[in-house]
Amino acid sequence: MSAVLLIGGSDSSGGAGLVRDVQTLARFGTAALCAVTAVTAQSDARVAAVHHVPPEMVRLQIETALAAGRVAAVKIGMLGTGATVLAVAASLAASGAIPVVVDPVLASSSGGELLDPQGRAALREALLPRASLLTPNTPEAAALLGAACATSEAELLSQAHALLALGARAVLMKGGHGAGPLATDLLVAPGQPVRRLSAARSGSTRRGTGCALAAAIAAGLAAGLDLAEACERAKRHVTELLQQDV
Repeated sequence: MSAVLLIGGSDSSGGAGLVRDVQTLARFGTAALCAVTAVTAQSDARVAAVHHVPPEMVRLQIETALAAGRVAAVKIGMLGTGATVLAVAASLAASGAIPVVVDPVLASSSGGELLDPQGRAALREALLPRASLLTPNTPEAAALLGAACATSEAELLSQAHALLALGARAVLMKGGHGAGPLATDLLVAPGQPVRRLSAARSGSTRRGTGCALAAAIAAGLAAGLDLAEACERAKRHVTELLQQDV
């Protein structure tokens, strides 16, 4: 049975991270393999503590998971440090054509830093060139580019193309931080028309929706869906999650 390799941190509250990823894959009947990068103690209100798994241990987890021959897609979340980013990038160098979805987890919803400055640089330089899809929200895209947050679709598209120039093969600019009645994500890839994925903006908030979206996309890719189909199905899943909190 094919599986998605989940690379990321654990969340003691279960609201985000690997717990949310595994729940998402289960929703789609997809098996999960895990490489733990960090253990966090956190809640909806704060990140109390973070323990980083040594990069060599992260590398060994990834390499042994890939050696099992079941990995059909990879989803990357929290990495924590520059050394871990480099270990992950090196471990994936021999993974061939397996699609890699990168959710650039830079900070928690409560504001705690989850990727250090060296990690952000390593993410841009070493990992984005391996990304089949990058899934930043507006603040994450701005932080990766050292720019102000985009406030219009034209600015979002400009930032998406700047991220493509760093090596990502496609970018899904998430619209959850925007305004207006629709939350619209923009799927941007070289030589392809922009695809707009829209849903009614929810009045509720929920931690872990970014994790769920990226994991759901990876599940779709592992099942053989093309990128646009995988993104559209994942968008529907996250919309359902938010509706459960209304």
